[in-house]
Amino acid sequence: MTKVEITIKKLEPNDVDLFITVVQLFEKVFEMKNFKLPDRRHLKQVLENPDFFAFIAQFENEVVGGLTAYTLDQYYSQKPLAYIYDLAVDEKYQRKGIGSQLIAAINKFCRQKGFEEVFVQADKIDDYAIDFYRSTRPTEEEEVVHFYYTLWYNQEQ
Repeated sequence: MTKVEITIKKLEPNDVDLFITVVQLFEKVFEMKNFKLPDRRHLKQVLENPDFFAFIAQFENEVVGGLTAYTLDQYYSQKPLAYIYDLAVDEKYQRKGIGSQLIAAINKFCRQKGFEEVFVQADKIDDYAIDFYRSTRPTEEEEVVHFYYTLWYNQEQ
């Protein structure tokens, strides 16, 4: 694996253009069909939310990776948790240590902010993601089943 010299940046509310770029990267890497990017105003509101944070990885001023996470306040402890919602690296830059650097960046950020832990979920069938997260030396691994409830539907059905 050849490491690439990258810069990790935590996005601020005025970084809407960079946020749009990373969301478009997620769309590409996750092969999202029929995705419609929300408007700039909404994306700025997301970035202004103190319980949301986004990190990008840049190589020669190009966004090549990104990570988004949410703060979860808990009732078992006064220390919050961080939930990594998305992490992706541009296909041509994968397996070069960029994802690991993004994980290290969020772990460092959350440690400095007094979080109790950072966690992420991966689909059981996504062997690459599971192998990747295992390579980042997590403290613990659990096998869970994830359920979700879609609250909107196509009214033409």
